[in-house]
Amino acid sequence: MLPLRFMNKPLSVDDVMKLLISIAEERKMKEDIEKGATIAGSGAFIGGLVGGPPGIAAGGAVGGLLGASTTNGQRKPIPQMITELPPDKKQKLYNEATAILGDLEWMDPKELTKQVMDNETMKQQLLALLEKFLEG
Repeated sequence: MLPLRFMNKPLSVDDVMKLLISIAEERKMKEDIEKGATIAGSGAFIGGLVGGPPGIAAGGAVGGLLGASTTNGQRKPIPQMITELPPDKKQKLYNEATAILGDLEWMDPKELTKQVMDNETMKQQLLALLEKFLEG
């Protein structure tokens, strides 16, 4: 028999949905910050071109407000989309996600989530699965 640390505890559908939500939330947070910073920086740059040093401040302020307003989601948040999936679709997503997770060894969902969050390749695979699944 394998030592306990090498035994994968069965994951429930809810455990996998929580994992996918964690990955999606981390990605959205990064994208929102990058998008907002780009818009704010662009505003400061344009303001500087038009109004010199005072224009930088004004452009940065306006760009910051625009950046903040554009990061507010127009679509349903991904966590909400996942939780609203019907049971049969959750099961299908679960089956596809656990196929990707197959090589990992974990003792509980918390440990598995940490391993996935530390593994950029696996995160990208799960994000691609999630995007494909939610689009189709």
